[in-house]
Amino acid sequence: MSKVLIIGAGGVGTVVAHKCAMEKTVFSDIMLASRTVSKCEKIAAEIKAMHGRTIQTAAVDADNVPALVKLIKAYGPKVVINVALPYQDLTIMDACLEAGVDYLDTANYEPPDVAKFEYSWQWAYQERFQKAGRMAVLGSGFDPGMTNVFCAYVQKHLLDEVHYVDIVDCNGGSHGKAFATNFNPEINIREITARGRYWENGEWIETDPLSQSMMFDYPGVGERKSFLLYHEELESLAKNLKGLKRIRFWMTFGESYLKHLEVMQNIGITRIDEVEFNGQKIVPIQFLKALLPDPASLAANYTGKTSIGCLCEGIKDGKKKRYFIYNICDHAETYKEVRAQAVSYTTGVPAVTGAVMMVTGKWQGAGVWNMEQLDPDPFLADVGPRGLPWHVEER
Repeated sequence: MSKVLIIGAGGVGTVVAHKCAMEKTVFSDIMLASRTVSKCEKIAAEIKAMHGRTIQTAAVDADNVPALVKLIKAYGPKVVINVALPYQDLTIMDACLEAGVDYLDTANYEPPDVAKFEYSWQWAYQERFQKAGRMAVLGSGFDPGMTNVFCAYVQKHLLDEVHYVDIVDCNGGSHGKAFATNFNPEINIREITARGRYWENGEWIETDPLSQSMMFDYPGVGERKSFLLYHEELESLAKNLKGLKRIRFWMTFGESYLKHLEVMQNIGITRIDEVEFNGQKIVPIQFLKALLPDPASLAANYTGKTSIGCLCEGIKDGKKKRYFIYNICDHAETYKEVRAQAVSYTTGVPAVTGAVMMVTGKWQGAGVWNMEQLDPDPFLADVGPRGLPWHVEER
């Protein structure tokens, strides 16, 4: 039995806290910390009412390393689950090193003033974590996370060489709002409006934002138009899959979403640089975030399903083979279970499974790890019963 500290009380933090509380045999004590402690207390009250378990709460500024270190040392967790903003990954990693605990997150670092995300900043911590004898697991959400583990499973069991991977992500649900994002609006919009990028024949190829699309038939949802984006798991998978020739990432967006996004870009409200307004500096996208619905507030009325998976093609015993490995998740069902919509659920559940792998010793090793570098079998054996059943089809 181990203590766990969760940092971040948004939609994903809600799921992680609920699912940790439901895990009675691994986590002896749970603490949920955030800059706004009232959010933590609300989640703690829900957990007490729904699962009969008391969790601790705390206020902490995730940008403040000394404050983080003080909290971690005082509480003494076995692992810190970081579900705060990607801007705060490095400060939390610094704090874990100083306090001597293992680290896990769901999204890679990106600087607040540049619309750019890549693993280089976190991979640079490799030697420090190795010397400290501590483990850091990066991207234990769904994409990245489950998608990385799916690829590792395919590489371990189904294909001798994985030549082509298409990661496909569909939210076939409806929240009833004219425009809203399913996770932090600032992160979501920056990701979608960035230039597309995919890896082919040893090099990165860039595309204009949302300029390439295809139709894909998603299990549980049906055919949807899917757009090529750059997504962080491509960076690590391109390094770690044997024999890879091409890897791409696709995501669905509705016409209404794209229309709103185009207008917002045209008027400049998605800008990430400062502008002068009434004698003070503001960042337009941060102002937009304040206007949009809180992603956690969408959960109660969400209907429909998510369908996310990896289409992998390669060679097995000298023959071409193609497999699709995927999960379907229902928004209404996840709300009943943990008061969250499926996008938060599919990110939060793998974070809990990843933490379970670490504290039980099924995953171990000093240094910084991406998910596909670790054994997929115990992870997939755990994450299915925990709420994300997965399926494999030969195509």
